[in-house]
Amino acid sequence: MTIHWCGTGLSSVPGLRRLIVESGQPVTVWNRTVEKARAEVGDLTNDIRAYSLDALRDALEPGDVAISMLPADQHVAIAKACLSKGAHFVSSSYIAPEMRELDQAFRNAGLVSVNEVGLDPGIDHLMAHDLVARYRASPAYHADNVLSFTSYCGGVPKIANAFRYKFSWAPAGVLKALRSPSRSLRHFTELRVARPWDAITRYDAPLPQPESFEVYPNRDSYPFMEDYRFEPHWKVRDFVRGTIRLNGWSDAWAPIFREIEGLEGKPVAEINAALEARAAALLKDNSYSEGEPDRVVLFVSLKAERDGKPVYHETWALDAWGDVRGTAMSRLVSVPVSLAVEAVLNREIPAGVHAAPHDPRLLHRWLDEVSHLAQYMARIDHLR
Repeated sequence: MTIHWCGTGLSSVPGLRRLIVESGQPVTVWNRTVEKARAEVGDLTNDIRAYSLDALRDALEPGDVAISMLPADQHVAIAKACLSKGAHFVSSSYIAPEMRELDQAFRNAGLVSVNEVGLDPGIDHLMAHDLVARYRASPAYHADNVLSFTSYCGGVPKIANAFRYKFSWAPAGVLKALRSPSRSLRHFTELRVARPWDAITRYDAPLPQPESFEVYPNRDSYPFMEDYRFEPHWKVRDFVRGTIRLNGWSDAWAPIFREIEGLEGKPVAEINAALEARAAALLKDNSYSEGEPDRVVLFVSLKAERDGKPVYHETWALDAWGDVRGTAMSRLVSVPVSLAVEAVLNREIPAGVHAAPHDPRLLHRWLDEVSHLAQYMARIDHLR
C-alpha cells in the first residue's frame, strides 16, 4: 500500500509531514516540477516524482490512496485512474457533479472517494455536523423551532495592510471567485447575489477579544442543508455559508470590483487573461513576507428560537495564525486531508463518493486534532 500525494503547493507540507514523519506511512510525492517539490519536502522524503496522469496511473496499485492537491479540474481524471487501478481517492475540494457521478462506480468497486476534507470545505463541515447533532440531542429540540445557521471562513492577514488582504493561495483564483454568484437563505427568503460585493454585511465574532468582520455569501448554500442533515420539515429562517474578510476590505477592493464588472460580456479567454494579469500585479504588492504570519478565522453557528426567544445557540469559533509549524492555512487544509487518508486506510469511511464525515467517532477525533492546529478554538454556548 502506497500513498500518492499529488501537488506540493502552499497547502501541502504539514499534512505530508504528519503522514511521513509522525505516522511513518509510505508516501510517494508527485509534482509537475520535481525541483520545486524537493525544495518544499526534500527534508521529508526522497521519493519525489514528476507528475503526469499517465505516470501516476502506471504507479497505482490496488489498495493505494491518491491525494490530489492539484487544481480542482484535475480531480476527476485522477479519481477515474484510481477506479481503473483499484485505488482510493482523497481531495480537499468541493465535490464536482462529475465526481458525484462516480459514486456508484466507487461503491461497486468497494473503493472510497472522500472530498471536502480541508478547511473550507472540511473543518466547517465537521463543526456543522457537530452542532446539528448536539441540537438534535438537546432538550431544546422541537419541530416548531425556527433555525438560523451561518458559517463564515476566510484567510486574512494577521498584520493588516492597506489592501486588507494578502494572498496565501493562487491570486487569480481569488479574483475568479469574485465572479461567482451565490444563493443563500435570509429571513425565510431565497437570496440570489450576482457578485459578493452586493451582499456584504457585518459579523461580530465571538472571540476572547471581540472583533467584527465583513462577510458575504458564496456558492450555493442550499444543498448543504441536506448535507448537514436538516430535516425537510424544519423551519429554517437563515442558512448561509460564506466568506469572511477584515473590516475595510470592501472599500479597499472597490477598484477591483469595478474592473471585474467592466469585464462582463467579454470572451472568457479575454476575461481570464485580464484577471491573471491583475492578479500578478496584486500579488507583487500584497504577498506575505518571509516569516510573516497569516491568519485563518472560522465561525460556524446554529441558533434555534421558539416564540421569539432563543432556546439553543452554539458557535464553533476558530482563530489560527502562522507560527514555527508553518502557515495557518497550510495546517488547516492539509492536516485534515491526512486524517482522511488514515480513515480510508483504516476502513472507517464506506465505499462511494463522500464529503467530510458525520460519523461521531471520526467527527470528535478530527475536531480534537484540529484544536491543536489553532491558537484558539472553542464551542461557545451563548445561552449560558
